[in-house]
Amino acid sequence: MTETTQSPTEILHRRSPIGRPMDRKGPPSPLDGQEAAGILERARASVDPELRGAIESLPGSMRRIALYHFGWEHADGTPAAGNAGKAIRPALVLTSVRALGGQHTTAVRAAAAVELIHNFTLLHGDVMDRDTTRRHRPTAWTVFGDADAILAGDALQALAQRLLAEDPHPASAAAAARLASCVVELCAGQHADTAMEMRGPDEVTLDDCLAMAEAKTGALLGCACALGALYAGADEKDVEALDAFGREAGLAFQLIDDVIGIWGDPSRTGKPAGSDLIARKKSLPVVAALASGTPAADELAELYGVPHEEGELERTALAVERAGGRDWAQAQATDRMSGAMHELSRAVPDPEAAGGLLALAEFVTRRSN
Repeated sequence: MTETTQSPTEILHRRSPIGRPMDRKGPPSPLDGQEAAGILERARASVDPELRGAIESLPGSMRRIALYHFGWEHADGTPAAGNAGKAIRPALVLTSVRALGGQHTTAVRAAAAVELIHNFTLLHGDVMDRDTTRRHRPTAWTVFGDADAILAGDALQALAQRLLAEDPHPASAAAAARLASCVVELCAGQHADTAMEMRGPDEVTLDDCLAMAEAKTGALLGCACALGALYAGADEKDVEALDAFGREAGLAFQLIDDVIGIWGDPSRTGKPAGSDLIARKKSLPVVAALASGTPAADELAELYGVPHEEGELERTALAVERAGGRDWAQAQATDRMSGAMHELSRAVPDPEAAGGLLALAEFVTRRSN
């Protein structure tokens, strides 16, 4: 994100999107990337043993693919010290428990279940989008084939539900039902995304795109926060407020991810530069640019009306930027985070208790890769 994008710390000094002051007393503590990094590192350390244990229970063929996908093995089955991801979603589960006064250790299985669902979506999404690189290595389908990658994703989803079914915590049944509903919403979002790719550049509205992004990305972040609230014994009002916080933060996350998908540094993202433009994806900045009614929008529509040609990537990215797509996405990300902070303040009015969730929100809105 550029320097003009406001962080949650700055947003808390603004008014809420519906014109009411934020429900907070006093400014929040300063947040930085180190705090979020520490939260993510602790989440990874807590959840990885549970994840590994679940994956080790899979049949050999599925286990090999899953271990490769998580970066823990090479394609030949030898050990690897790979990158299993940033653990944002399990961190949200554990941090939400703490924010509401619960013990995060009681929710490790729930956090692992959310991470398994996230990786189920990645395995399937990579097949559908034909993405060839993830976390700086070839995607599972390019190594093992489409069918094996899809089946491994199915296995991860089943493991997630089994973890919750076997969890003795009193909130586990409600968590399992909520996670299952979330998976249905994720599938609907992915279906909407693939359907949009079959439509012309002038046939997709911003409302369509925002609804799809909330289902594909916001739903699971909201579910992660809601599961944390359930495991803390929170009432329904606070569970729903944290779900709304996660959804709004998730939409901001997707907006930023779409910006990075066009202008991100491949050495940091692990994906080819401009891969979304090359694939003619109707990402949020692109749809906003197409709807701008500018000459650059007409140029972009013409470019998007035909398959990508060698040498046109820079021109396409420039058309999106000149049509206002990048600025719109960044402004929207700020507005969505403002809404997220308002929802968080409803459930966790104490800034100190909300500090961990604020740090994670800071992380997802400030990331540049």
